[in-house]
Amino acid sequence: MIDFSIFGIDPLLALILLPAVGTVVVGAFFRQTWLARIGALAFSLLTLGLAVAVFFIYQNNAESVGYGYLTFSEPQPWFALLGSQISFGIDGISAAMILLTGILSPLAILVSWEVSDRAPAHLALLLLFEAGSMGVFATTDLMIFFLFYELSLVPMYFLINQWGSPGGRLYASTKFMIYSIGGTLGMLLAIQLIGWASSLASPEMAAQVQGVLPGFEAGMNTYNMQALSVIWPQLSNTLGTSFLGIPIETVKALAFIGFFVAFAIKVPIWPFHTWLPDAHGEAPTAGSMLLAGVMLKLGAYGFIRLVVPLFPDVWISEAIFGMNFATIFAILSVLGIVLGALAAFGQNDIKRLVAYSSVNHMGFVGIGVAVMALLYGESWQAAQQSTAGLSADMLQTGIIATNGAVMQMFNHGLSAAGMFLLAGGLYHKTHTRDMSEYGGLWVRAPIFGGIFIFTSMASLGLPGLNGFIGEFLVVRGTWPVFTVLTALSMIGLLFTGSYILKGIRAVLHGPFNMKWLNTNLELHLNEMVAISPLLVLMLITGILPNWILLTINGSVTAIMNGIG
Repeated sequence: MIDFSIFGIDPLLALILLPAVGTVVVGAFFRQTWLARIGALAFSLLTLGLAVAVFFIYQNNAESVGYGYLTFSEPQPWFALLGSQISFGIDGISAAMILLTGILSPLAILVSWEVSDRAPAHLALLLLFEAGSMGVFATTDLMIFFLFYELSLVPMYFLINQWGSPGGRLYASTKFMIYSIGGTLGMLLAIQLIGWASSLASPEMAAQVQGVLPGFEAGMNTYNMQALSVIWPQLSNTLGTSFLGIPIETVKALAFIGFFVAFAIKVPIWPFHTWLPDAHGEAPTAGSMLLAGVMLKLGAYGFIRLVVPLFPDVWISEAIFGMNFATIFAILSVLGIVLGALAAFGQNDIKRLVAYSSVNHMGFVGIGVAVMALLYGESWQAAQQSTAGLSADMLQTGIIATNGAVMQMFNHGLSAAGMFLLAGGLYHKTHTRDMSEYGGLWVRAPIFGGIFIFTSMASLGLPGLNGFIGEFLVVRGTWPVFTVLTALSMIGLLFTGSYILKGIRAVLHGPFNMKWLNTNLELHLNEMVAISPLLVLMLITGILPNWILLTINGSVTAIMNGIG
């Protein structure tokens, strides 16, 4: 535990409280639009400063905790009857996601300075979303994780419903909420099953978690993620264990499905993706930036943080057609890569094109997580059976694939936010998302054109820019494990180039549409200020990725090496 606090408050808790307090102050007290804008930006910048500080504090102290969880305060009781505690901690993966959330939130608020309709409420909802997302990445208690996960859904629903495009915002927001709540209902039941069944832990299991949960004894309930990752996988029918008269293996399978569906919807993994194009297409610019940049990462983070460590035996168990769950997940991810790229290529709506590109890019996260799940499960099984585990080469393959998945999460957050900023800005100036209405805009907006090409190339995965790093690591890590699927995913990469070039041609090249002759198509000052940090980070991460990759790699290696 590190002795660092903000006026006596755990800095991870402060990351949640700052935007939460800002939500109340901006929404309830700052009634003037200009004051709400300045206030919201101030709160988000303070949160960004703290997020940067927390990230570098973790970097400087990661070796002292073996790249595991770093905490700043002792857990506090919250719901003693259930065994839930208010506890916070971060490792390299969650530190990267906290940094990403801290970076994108003030940029989204800055872009929202153009919103004049009920601006204080709009800006307050952006801060509330930031508070919920920070809570997801910072907590180490499963019940608190669920509460913050649900909290992040509420502001996004209202942003789409109230400030989205007039034509389809009601449909898009309703579909978004139905998918999200439908998935999280199953996750809530799964969390309850896991928490209650933790009381089945044997004295030997309880002894194994004393380092992370002092005082835990057999018969007690807990929602501590670290403790559950040790206890929950070991519960099996071979121990004669049942829960509420149901074999524990059946309980674990049901809990796995609950988590799987909830997070697959949020990533999104094909075929759970259909809510995304509607939500992106109708959301305001800031909503699209945070939806793509942060919210999709909640699902991927949930797989890495919870579903893989809690269910190593389920991932490698046979599901259908002789395939295990990890292989099925990899197949669905590849379908997302290929079909997402094909769908993006078929779009004339610029925001829907970028939305389907997210399905395409997040598919690489999915296949990287599938490799992690398969190799983690096999290594865990070998440890339980006291047999030879993975070879050093195969273990390194799993680490590379997982590193790639996390890097892709971070890099997609930067490039997707940038693409939606540009697409949203163009829509606000022209009041159309139809790319056939554009054409030749470079002659009227050369700065916009140059930034549009730069951001598109980063999204494409051009070597030297950030998008290349994550996708290269994923492909390198998945090739030895899912060779055929990795080869098929290259079809998706081919059409990624196709839809990127289609977008550039439709927007910037060709004859100029005289309809926009008297329209100022160039980036506004607030848009230029907002996208500049993204451009810098895309370039720096593409050339010098180790500023963040080494931190991620340390925690991924600790997870993969610590199995069993």
